[in-house]
Amino acid sequence: QVQLVESGGGLVKFGGSLRLSCAASRSILNFDAVGWYRQVPGKERELVARFASGGTTNYADSVKGRFALSSDNVENVVYLRMNSLKPEDTAVYYCHARTSSWSGLHDWWGQGTQVTVSS
Repeated sequence: QVQLVESGGGLVKFGGSLRLSCAASRSILNFDAVGWYRQVPGKERELVARFASGGTTNYADSVKGRFALSSDNVENVVYLRMNSLKPEDTAVYYCHARTSSWSGLHDWWGQGTQVTVSS
């Protein structure tokens, strides 16, 4: 089992910044992937940023240059720093982790944190 607890969402003005935190119940170094997705009503959940296997970091094109993913591997926390926020960044942001075992791949999700950007 993996528990992911997000925090840091809120209301921010256009051009503002927020930092989201995701605290994991296990070492994030053991995850095959860990990062953030977001979802707006009526749309599919989409990748925002993640640390993937092989040491790669992936960002959605829409956030490149504005968002930055980082981690504290001792405290098992993944951060998403969001700068130059736009109204279209408004969504519920979910922390995600993927693990693998003999039974296959497992996806774990946090409860989500709302980010609202006002114009």
